[in-house]
Amino acid sequence: MNQHHYGLILAGGRGTRFWPRSRKRSAKQVLNVVGERSLIQATVERLAPIVPRERIWVLTNDHLRDIIVEQLPGVPKGQILAEPTQRNTAPAIGLAAQILHSLDPKAVMGVFPSDHVIARPPAYRKVVRAAFQGAAGGRLMVVGIQPRWAETGYGYIEFPRQASGATGPLPVRRFHEKPALAKARRYVKAGNFYWNSGMFFWPAALLLDELRRHLPRTATVLASLPPFGSRRFAAALENAFPLCDNISIDFAVMEKAAQVHGIAAGDFGWNDVGSWNAVYELLTRDANGNAIELESLALDAHDNFVDARGKFVALVGVRDLIVVDTPDALLVAARHCAQQVGDVVKALEKRDRHDLL
Repeated sequence: MNQHHYGLILAGGRGTRFWPRSRKRSAKQVLNVVGERSLIQATVERLAPIVPRERIWVLTNDHLRDIIVEQLPGVPKGQILAEPTQRNTAPAIGLAAQILHSLDPKAVMGVFPSDHVIARPPAYRKVVRAAFQGAAGGRLMVVGIQPRWAETGYGYIEFPRQASGATGPLPVRRFHEKPALAKARRYVKAGNFYWNSGMFFWPAALLLDELRRHLPRTATVLASLPPFGSRRFAAALENAFPLCDNISIDFAVMEKAAQVHGIAAGDFGWNDVGSWNAVYELLTRDANGNAIELESLALDAHDNFVDARGKFVALVGVRDLIVVDTPDALLVAARHCAQQVGDVVKALEKRDRHDLL
């Protein structure tokens, strides 16, 4: 462990594609959608051999802060912060960099999503250590995941042609937005295009320099905050944070900065668990492809995912369904439409059904 290495976990998302289990006060990252632990608990435990809990920071929202504090007793309560309003990842990361740099001018921070699944933690930690080492050398670092299929839902990182098999930092040639299927297939065939994992590493001071260069308004707002821990900090943050730009760190910094480097990582079992269908793919299934954890009966039923806790489930003559049951809502969807579950949340918002959000 390096005493100047810190972990920032971003946990402010709503996880709308996991409705009806994911709600404002019980979003995807605090749910145990795979396994016994919540996704954010698993994230902290994976990092523990590299970044101890006392050097973990979490940025979330007012709806989730209390339950995250409860789920992460080893993380200092004062390091679990609620953003006053959502302003995407650039202001959130900038805020953490501002705080860490004020507390430790030598701080090197890793930025981690709170809601991903890693099947092979030892291989993952090897990549994280390499990324921290690259960042400690004064670089902006990103982790790319070697693609396992032509995915259209992820952004891609283009490395030099010799990327495959490299173990150290490589220069990033270009970031690419989510491609159409034909282009995604060309990326996979080329061999030097990697999925953008959303994991970043850099010295806090370097990130603040880049914000001043590429996002000056947000940098000025964050620099105006009083010292972290002062009595004025919370009120000042409440007033100042909404003035920040609403933009991702990718658009604000990574796609504009010079000399961005990355780790071209092999497969360590990374999955962003972006939908109920992704959960289905991770679970053990019966001989007919059904994933139902509780007692059930499946008659001529194939390739279904059912989450109906506390109930006996009987399936008859159906296939390729997602069924998620909660006390106040029931979701039934075709598995190939799993990405559209978020549209249900949008429709409920239009109907002012805040009781279901």
